Amino acid sequence: MAPRKSRPTERDRSRRILSQNFLADPTAVARLVRAADPDPDGLLLEVGAGRGQLTRPLAARCARLTAYEVDPAAGRELAAVCATLPTVEHRQADFLAAEPPPEPFAVVGNIPWSLTSAVVRWCLAAPRLRSATLLTQLEYARRRSGDYGRWTRLTVSTWPEFGWRLAGRVPRTAFRPVPAVDAGILRIERRAEPLLPRAALPAYQRLVAVGFEGVGGSLAASLRRHHPPSRVAAALRATRIASDTPVGYVWPEQWLVLFRLLHAR
Repeated sequence: MAPRKSRPTERDRSRRILSQNFLADPTAVARLVRAADPDPDGLLLEVGAGRGQLTRPLAARCARLTAYEVDPAAGRELAAVCATLPTVEHRQADFLAAEPPPEPFAVVGNIPWSLTSAVVRWCLAAPRLRSATLLTQLEYARRRSGDYGRWTRLTVSTWPEFGWRLAGRVPRTAFRPVPAVDAGILRIERRAEPLLPRAALPAYQRLVAVGFEGVGGSLAASLRRHHPPSRVAAALRATRIASDTPVGYVWPEQWLVLFRLLHAR
């Protein structure tokens, strides 16, 4: 007779639902804290604080820290850690439901991987966000940062306001339980000044949306649906983009030049 399976515990259910893999390697913790480079005088939000593995070293590097953890099992351990740290506020709450602070702040965290896209969207929409340093699946971090030599629509459309980069890698063995894949440290930084005038950003984003429509099989074909073909051809030549180049292989810097040429008066 096969052994009877034990009933899942509260923590087992949380791990499955929230995709929680806790950092257990001190070297990986230190690497993430270095990449976050907290402002010693600033406010830091930690998302997915878990049992506090990152909370202590982060609290030592910033003036104020708010640690979010929605999982009640991990939250009880986190509360005990935060009780010993006078500059840390523990919030047993869903980070994604929180209102962004009205003052400049940064975000850091070993986030539940199933919620990566939602956390990134929250960060990009927060008006006073300065930076977000997130431990994600390595593939996600590489795609968003252009590490494969290709660029996603989200990265390109936000490039005038945000820089994206892969700030490091963390092996899967640094986590408990051990996930199936390695992790990447994704660093998103708001630029001090946008690379385009703020009034031009909506038009730039519309251009990117058109380019990523995929109509006609190439960027050139998509752009010709909204701009004179001769003007599109001249803009592509000026940016050294072949007419059959797939849209994902166009660098963000080339998009900026395309926008300036196609929208020049």
